Amino acid sequence: MAGENRKSKKQELLLAGVQELNRHGIVDFSVRRVAEACGLSPAAPYKHFPNKNEFIAAIISYNYSLWYTKLHAIVETYPDDYRRQITEMLVTYTCFLVENPHFRSALMIKDDALDSSHKGLRSNLSKLPNEAAENYREWANMPMDVFIRKKFVLRSLMYGAALMFENGELAYNEDSLEMLRAMTDREFDLP
Repeated sequence: MAGENRKSKKQELLLAGVQELNRHGIVDFSVRRVAEACGLSPAAPYKHFPNKNEFIAAIISYNYSLWYTKLHAIVETYPDDYRRQITEMLVTYTCFLVENPHFRSALMIKDDALDSSHKGLRSNLSKLPNEAAENYREWANMPMDVFIRKKFVLRSLMYGAALMFENGELAYNEDSLEMLRAMTDREFDLP
C-alpha cells in the first residue's frame, strides 16, 4: 500500500510539474509551487527527486513517454504507409506543442545544458519520426538533397502552425488541423 501511495504522489508531482513547466518554463520552474499545487510540504518532492534538475528531467522523460506512446500508436495504425505516418506524427506533434507551450523550451534545450545522466533525452523523441522519414525516403527513392529540403519545410510548417495556433492567428480546431494535414501531405507531391 505504501508503494502505491508513493507512486501516486510521484505521479501527482509529475503532473503538477508538467503544469508548472507549461506556465513558467524551465527558467522560472519552482519545485515549491509544484509542492503547493499538490498540497504537500516544500520538501516533499525531494523524497522522489534528488534535486530540481532531476525533477525537470523526470518531467521531460514523462512527456517523452506520452509522446512516444502516441507515435507508436500512429506507426501501429499505419504500419506500411510511411507518408501517412509522417503526416499524422506532424499533426500530433503540433497539437502536443500547442497543448504544452512551455515544453517547447524543454525540447529546444541543448544537451550540454543537462547533466551527463540526462544527455540524449531528446533523441528518443525523434527516433520514430526519423525512422518513418528514412523509410519513406528509401521507399520513394528520394535524393538526399530533396529529403533535407522537405524535412526543413515540414518542420517549419509544424513549428509555424503551433506558433500561429498559440498566438491566435489561426484557430486551433479540427478544420485548421485538417488544413495542416492536407498541407503536410501536399509537400510529398511537390518536387
